[in-house]
Amino acid sequence: MPITPSGSFTLGDLTVNRLGYGAMQLAGPGVFGPPKDVGAALAVLRAAVAAGVNHIDTSDFYGPHVTNQLIRQALHPYPDDLVIVTKIGARRGADGSWLPAFSREDLTQAVHDNLRNLGLDVLDVVNFRCMLNVHHPVEGSLEEPLSTLADLQRQGLIRHIGLSNVTAKQVADGQRIAPIVCVQNQYNLAHRADDAFIDALASQGVAYVPFFPLGGFTPLQSSTLSDVAARLEATPLQVALAWLLRRAPNVLLIPGTSSLAHLKENLAVARLSLPKDAIADLDKVAGLAQA
Repeated sequence: MPITPSGSFTLGDLTVNRLGYGAMQLAGPGVFGPPKDVGAALAVLRAAVAAGVNHIDTSDFYGPHVTNQLIRQALHPYPDDLVIVTKIGARRGADGSWLPAFSREDLTQAVHDNLRNLGLDVLDVVNFRCMLNVHHPVEGSLEEPLSTLADLQRQGLIRHIGLSNVTAKQVADGQRIAPIVCVQNQYNLAHRADDAFIDALASQGVAYVPFFPLGGFTPLQSSTLSDVAARLEATPLQVALAWLLRRAPNVLLIPGTSSLAHLKENLAVARLSLPKDAIADLDKVAGLAQA
């Protein structure tokens, strides 16, 4: 069943459905190594695209290399409207650790690795993942890595540039170097520090892609979400995703899963309507931890 009721938005000159798919969970435990069931991973990718998903989020440091190779195996040659968004700026240690990798050499190699493993001549969108702090955005200059990406864009290897785990100031500074088409940050019902940031980006026509839609909830906050979900005969994740879709027109979702059943649940969010009483309860969630 198509997912178009959630609408669409743009990534530069590319139009995508607002409900997309994140490939991170297709790798092994800890996003490291191959999946337990390669066939199941390929089936999920194919089912997502068959259902109308035309925005897939990935990275060559998932695995590493695993998710991109799965995407290529499942979907290449790609549908004309499929937009693949990848991210660079990190690498994996031998123990699966996440390490910064944003020198000019690191970033250039990462772009070529993504091109090779995805089987592409040009990457639709490349997000620079800021690793000044792994867990949350901190201020710091991104001039060198963004200048590198702008050079690669001029070479024709990158179509559009995005940023991840960044502050509003870093985006504003980055826009002086190159156009920024999207921002990926942590944001959900419980963590709404980017409220004003989302609205500012919307006014500029810049997409905002939240990650960890259920990350960091307190028991009290989770209880409220679960109560609303029970009333709507939906799962808490479905309700959290539906709230995000309603939050602003520039919000794009990339829920990930390695399960066909879970994929179906995620895609059903496009048709989940939130009544006024549910919205009122959900809008209180952010303040419950301090109550």
